[in-house]
Amino acid sequence: MKRKGRIIFTILLIFIIGGIAVMKISPGFGGRIKGERLERIKKSPNFRDGVFQNPVPTDVQGENFSFWKVMREFTRKAEGRTPEKAIPAIPIDKNTFSKENKGIRVNWLGHSTTLIEIDGVIILTDPVFSERTSPFSFVGTKRFDSTFHYDIENLPQPDLVIISHDHYDHLDRKTVLKLKGKNVHFVMPLGVGAHFDRWGFLPDQYTELDWNGEFLWQGKLKITTTPARHFTGRGLTDRFKTLWASWVLKTETSSVFFSGDSGYFPGFKDIGNQHGPFDLCIVECGQYNDGWPYIHMAPEETAQAHLDLQGKLLLPIHWGKFKLSLHHWTDPVERVLKAASSNGSQVTTPKIGEQIIVGEYTPQANWWKEIN
Repeated sequence: MKRKGRIIFTILLIFIIGGIAVMKISPGFGGRIKGERLERIKKSPNFRDGVFQNPVPTDVQGENFSFWKVMREFTRKAEGRTPEKAIPAIPIDKNTFSKENKGIRVNWLGHSTTLIEIDGVIILTDPVFSERTSPFSFVGTKRFDSTFHYDIENLPQPDLVIISHDHYDHLDRKTVLKLKGKNVHFVMPLGVGAHFDRWGFLPDQYTELDWNGEFLWQGKLKITTTPARHFTGRGLTDRFKTLWASWVLKTETSSVFFSGDSGYFPGFKDIGNQHGPFDLCIVECGQYNDGWPYIHMAPEETAQAHLDLQGKLLLPIHWGKFKLSLHHWTDPVERVLKAASSNGSQVTTPKIGEQIIVGEYTPQANWWKEIN
């Protein structure tokens, strides 16, 4: 029995060492925090004991979490976790974008990728256009089938790209590399620039911000990083080593909130009191589970967060593209609509790629019901 235990231990040790070696070699895992960047991070009030801290005490796994149960459920085929047919996706009409445009236009491109135009400034959030959310092209969660797949080439060139945090479903190496040679500036939380350094970006191509940091674009658009309740990491040894954030976008006349990933927490009220009201709140609504209830919001919490933020219009995101949890693929939108109808919130539910014009056109069709 002791010999068998030693064999198992040796095999596990080989796998761990091999995994660490692969992470060091493969660029998809990103870079390491070191040198001047590490010294700057150590000065952050949100960094203690060698890691970034959440705004409130937070366990990544909940009390009901069981690794083996989750793995068993993920491998079991269950009806409704993925669409039965291709999701309708509308190609982007580049001609609708102009530096002369006023107000807010948004195209949701699935999951947390949105194309926002606010008073003529174009912002792309968390662009992920690869087939899988993984450091490798041959393994990992595969995107749902859709009638059209977006890529950098079929979008208007953004002025800015916001990366909310470094998880693979929000930071896709292949996608951001396609923007490397273009006149685009990236804005991201502290530490995420280490990945961009490894991928060959220059320091003047991106700006890293701590919570409550500000970035002014051409004297017109102010971006403020605000707290979120989540975590980060792209490998076995870098959890909580980079920061995560939510985002406030403001011009003189328009305001947008983008949640990135976050569990529900009282900080939404603080953000609403300090930066609200918002013309539009783009808030995560999907990939929740009772095994991780503190790092992703249930749909009812999404609706409450919108109220806390003092939002006028809610666009629920983080659904409709990947199966990263165990719920029915339409459960997020069905439940958030029900919750919003109870609290008086206005929700827009565009088809993927369909353009919202805040104050003029806010689609509310139940398009997903045509697929199942």
